[in-house]
Amino acid sequence: MGSERMRCLITGAAGFIGSHLAMRLVADGHEVIGLDDLSEGSLANLRSIPEVSFVEGDLRDEDAVRAAAKGCQVIFHQGAVRSVPRSVEAPALTTDVNVRGTINVLMAAREESARVVFASSSSVYGDQEWFPLNELLQPRPRSPYAASKLAGEAFCHAWSRSYGTPTVSLRYFNVYGPGQDPSSEYAMAVPLFVLACLTGARPTVHGDGEQARDFTYIDDAVQANVLAMRAPTRAWGGVFNVGGGQTPTSVNSLLAMIAELAGVDPQPVRGPSRPGDVRRTHADLTRAHELLGYAPRTLLRTGLGLTVDWFRTHKATEALRRI
Repeated sequence: MGSERMRCLITGAAGFIGSHLAMRLVADGHEVIGLDDLSEGSLANLRSIPEVSFVEGDLRDEDAVRAAAKGCQVIFHQGAVRSVPRSVEAPALTTDVNVRGTINVLMAAREESARVVFASSSSVYGDQEWFPLNELLQPRPRSPYAASKLAGEAFCHAWSRSYGTPTVSLRYFNVYGPGQDPSSEYAMAVPLFVLACLTGARPTVHGDGEQARDFTYIDDAVQANVLAMRAPTRAWGGVFNVGGGQTPTSVNSLLAMIAELAGVDPQPVRGPSRPGDVRRTHADLTRAHELLGYAPRTLLRTGLGLTVDWFRTHKATEALRRI
């Protein structure tokens, strides 16, 4: 699989990562089909890329997934019920969408002889004693969301071994960047902190704020997907960390950095720890570098600066008016 133009399906295409990936694939000259049920994503995320052929459909609808995948050589499976706290509240929905949806994607891929790049999550590790986290560690999922992603990885591995379907699972570590939606109660810390700092609100810090994360800029996560779609045979069926390549940053330090970039001094509200949250994440990128060629390029401060600038520029847009 060289540099030829390919027909690609992105599930969850109207979401944060899916829409950025669509933009990159279109820019690279590929044909892109986008599948999304719009339960979490927004068509506004695809407005600047009219080249994307959008299909509204549910991952749990086997026929819809099969139809969207018709003629595709690669399927980027980004669609999911994403939130750890939400999964604790709605475990059946999370499992239904994330596990059944992944099986539907894999069945369609087998039918089309397509490759699958699966969006997994660092949450599958749970709490560990050894850092940085490498892919050989025993997963310890702490939430239904994490368990559903681990199940997705297992099905990808099984499809690769049973049917020869080329699959690559990417364990994302806290992806952030411009365009991330802060409106959900389950939104990530970065857009929530940026929005609070730009609007004069008091950001909420859960727990003591010393929980540390490996933050990954969106362009680096997209690059990992592009590399994964051309992964060598020895990578098929495997899992790979996709992290930021830096020392983990505490939530308190993250807020301080964003506040400095925004030119404010916020007084955070201290909230309770969130169920299912892990204490620390830190990606070992050795395997991803050796087999996929992945090497993150964006420093956290640079990425946060770009994110703050985006929110400042779009302050009057629907991204902020929804709050």
